[in-house]
Order: sequence, then structure tokens, then C-alpha cells
Amino acid sequence: MNTTPATPLAPVRTARELHALGSGGAPRAVVMTMGALHEGHATLIRAARERVGERGFVVVTVFVNPLQFGAGEDLDRYPRTLDADLALAVEAGASAVFAPTVDEVYPGGEPQVRITAGPMGERLEGASRPGHFDGMLTVVAKLLHLTTPDLAFFGQKDAQQLALIRRMVRDLNFPVEIVGVATVRETDGLALSSRNRYLSAEERRTALALSRALFAAGDRLAAQEALRARAASLPGAHGRAENRAEALSRLGEARAAADAHAVAQAAERGGAEAVRAAARSVLDEAAGAEPPLTLDYLALVDPADFTEVADDHDGEAILAVAARVGATRLIDNVPLLFGTTLSGTPVSGTTSLGAAK
Repeated sequence: MNTTPATPLAPVRTARELHALGSGGAPRAVVMTMGALHEGHATLIRAARERVGERGFVVVTVFVNPLQFGAGEDLDRYPRTLDADLALAVEAGASAVFAPTVDEVYPGGEPQVRITAGPMGERLEGASRPGHFDGMLTVVAKLLHLTTPDLAFFGQKDAQQLALIRRMVRDLNFPVEIVGVATVRETDGLALSSRNRYLSAEERRTALALSRALFAAGDRLAAQEALRARAASLPGAHGRAENRAEALSRLGEARAAADAHAVAQAAERGGAEAVRAAARSVLDEAAGAEPPLTLDYLALVDPADFTEVADDHDGEAILAVAARVGATRLIDNVPLLFGTTLSGTPVSGTTSLGAAK
């Protein structure tokens, strides 16, 4: 089986041509993008190559999907850099770059039958960009059929997109495994996105508030969970908040006792709001910067359906943010885990970049 494209500068344009490549039963993976590839996409491609091995076949799709752009959005402005995309994809381990025309993907014109994202697709990004997720799921379904992969790799940066793709694959019985890959960030913390190129130096400084807000929330949760675990481990530290604080006080740790008392009281009201507040404080400050950050949403949601979690939430959650700086709209998120510790340390952290952004 030949896993190397005929030439690094020759994209595959048709599904028939693509199907003639990579036969032989080795695992096949796809990384879907809208082009303008960067290190975040390269990370997805490398993850796919590592998973399928040297004999596997890795397809990178480059297709700017018109169905994902609403009125007034940046379809015409979206960067097209196919030559650079080809070079990056091959360097990262792609076997082929599938760059179909609109007619190849939608041979009958704009499709009359589409995938509908349902209630989860109407929240957060869906509320801000009506119809976006219907268009995204429709093209993902089409590209899964056209590329016939065993595995498909998507970035966690577009967390709602990833959740919807997983739900579609499960609900409609697509024979493919969906693999999420952690968010790739630049050295200053900004999540990699092809839209970062639109930011001026001043706008970029303001935009860093998105990642700072998420990190502040993660730090707040980590401190909250660590104090909770420490207080609970002390003799007599069972039951109400006052008992846990008293247990620390008996050890002569007055400051820790005060912290534990505050955390325990917060737990009785719910720790989720404290996490939201930590992020909101950073974003509120950025709203007064020059240029200012204009918040679209800050939401702490259940990854299963993207509804807001309750204040007493226990388990996985995603803290998601979207905002505009100048004319550029940016999104970011961080996965969090409430109420579970590993060696006394809460499990929380960041994850990956969207396949198409």
C-alpha cells in the first residue's frame, strides 16, 4: 500500500481519486479542516499518524464549507492557503490532502436534506451563529462518507462541535471512532486559530484575557478541591463546614481553617459559581481595556448536552468563552472536573483545537 501522495503539491480533488489510494486494509484516519493550517492542525495530523502507524493512511481534508457561514460572516474573508497547507500536512504525516470543490461535495447544489443539530446545537455557539452546527454536521457527515475513515480526529478547542459530532456518530450509527485532541496554545496562552492572524498587536494583548480567564477558573477550582480534600482528611472533619474548620484550628492552622471554612461554605452553596466568578473577573477587566473585549458568553456546561451545570455539580464540565476583540470573534474552553481528586489534586486542564477553525 502506498501511503505517500503522488506529489506534495498535488491535492486530491475527487472522492474517486481518493478511494484509489490507501487500499489494503490498513487503518484509515481523517483530519477535517477548512485550510489555513497551523501547528494546531499539525498536532491533529501527528496524532492521527501515531494512532494508525506507518502503514496507516491519513487523509487531511481542506474544504471551506459554505453551509457553516451565516449572513455577514467571513466566508469570503476566510484565508485560502492551499500550497502552504499541502506542505504542512505532508510534513506532519498526511498521506493525502483531499481538497474537493464545492461541486464535488454538493453535486446537486445546496443540499435540501441536512443533518440537524437539535437542541444542543442551538446553545452557545449555535445561539450566536444560527444554522452553523447544522451546516457543520452536514459537511462532516458528507466527508465521513467521502473519505471512509476508521478514525476521525477533531480538536477540543471547538468543544461544542466535537460533542455534536460524537452525538451524531452515536445517534446515526456511523462506523467511525471520534478522537478528541487537546487544545494547542501559543507561548502566551492564546489558543491557536487561523483567525488569530486578524488581530493587531494591541488586540492580541486584549484577547489573551480569554485564556487567562479560563486558567484563573481552573486555579480556583484546584484550590477549592484541594482545600476540600485536606479538610475532609483531618480527624473530626466530617459533617458541616464548622466541623472541618474546627479540625484545622485544633492543629493550629488558623489561616487554613478560614480558607477551609470559606470553601466548605461555598460547597454547600455550590462550587460552580465561584469558578464562573474567577473567570468573569478577568473578562470584566478586559472589557475596560483598549481595545476592549466584548463578551459573547461565558458558560460552565455539562459536556453531554451543553446545558449550564448546577451550583452543586459533581463530575465533568466545560468552561467555554466567546468574545470579540475588534472585528475578530474568538472562542476558547477548558475542561474541568468537580469533586474528584487524584492524590489530593483535582483533575482539570485544557484540551484542543477545532478542526475547521
